[in-house]
Amino acid sequence: SPADYFGRTMVENMPDSIKIGVICVAVAGCDIRLFDKEIYQSFDSSYEEDWFLDKIKRYEGNPYECLLGLAKEAQQDGVIKGILLHQGETNTGDNQWPYYVKTIYDNLITDLSLNPETTPLLAGETVNADQGGICSSMNTIISTLPTVIPNAHIISSSACEAQMDRVHFNSSGVRELGKRYALKMLDLL
Repeated sequence: SPADYFGRTMVENMPDSIKIGVICVAVAGCDIRLFDKEIYQSFDSSYEEDWFLDKIKRYEGNPYECLLGLAKEAQQDGVIKGILLHQGETNTGDNQWPYYVKTIYDNLITDLSLNPETTPLLAGETVNADQGGICSSMNTIISTLPTVIPNAHIISSSACEAQMDRVHFNSSGVRELGKRYALKMLDLL
């Protein structure tokens, strides 16, 4: 995932005395509202495929609570410096997506006692139109996120190579996108 090369790039560019941790809670193919602590149950059974339900089961049926628990555990040894988000394909065309993300971001900020002014949200684009991205129209909606969350920053997927399905990034594209997340985070730090 982009998180791997985010972490690698951060480590390469930080002093040895700084440790980098990444919490990854991901459910491929989910509607972003699966992470809304108030309404997630409306979205955990919206798919009947076993592979999807198995992913949710890995998080004890509640991905947000799992993410929150891991983040609280991480806060015992460190400081949360930002939140990475890579989602959008399933919500392609939904103009309410930025508001769904804001609800989840605000919940994390409150539940983890974070300061929204110093806790940026880095949101990556879906496979770009320059790679024939099937969901590339979602990037227009993703680009509006900073108007809803002032400390949101968009990570461009331009020229990040895609797999043949034109929905997912290939290995090279994943590495490049992860580096871009890190370079933005380093700039913000």
